[in-house]
Amino acid sequence: MKSLLRSYLVNMVSLWVTTQILPALSITDGFKGLLIASVALMGANMLLIPLLKILLLPLNLLTVGLFSWLTNVIALYFLVTVIPSFKISSFYFSGLNYDGFSLPPLDLSPFFVVVIASFLIGLIHHFLKWLIR
Repeated sequence: MKSLLRSYLVNMVSLWVTTQILPALSITDGFKGLLIASVALMGANMLLIPLLKILLLPLNLLTVGLFSWLTNVIALYFLVTVIPSFKISSFYFSGLNYDGFSLPPLDLSPFFVVVIASFLIGLIHHFLKWLIR
């Protein structure tokens, strides 16, 4: 029970931080929507992602693990379609210039927003799991 609660809290914090960083990812019902989305993300992490890893194993073996990120992207897209308060929209990145380093402006479609959000959620999730270990 303790590990389920810990997993739930880690998923909730990672979703909340990602919605604060990425404005294209939004939860419309406030705290109630965040609670529902984090329960769904926890369920996806426990049930859907292991099943997708088994199904995508041949593709993952052929690409030497390059497409392992695809499982998280598919799971996040599934959550967006199932949870009505969890929305992803297109995003315009205005660019970045810092000390000679520049990123050009980009207009990101919802697919690329899902990829970036999946990466951020995974990064924050693994960091929090490492932090509380």
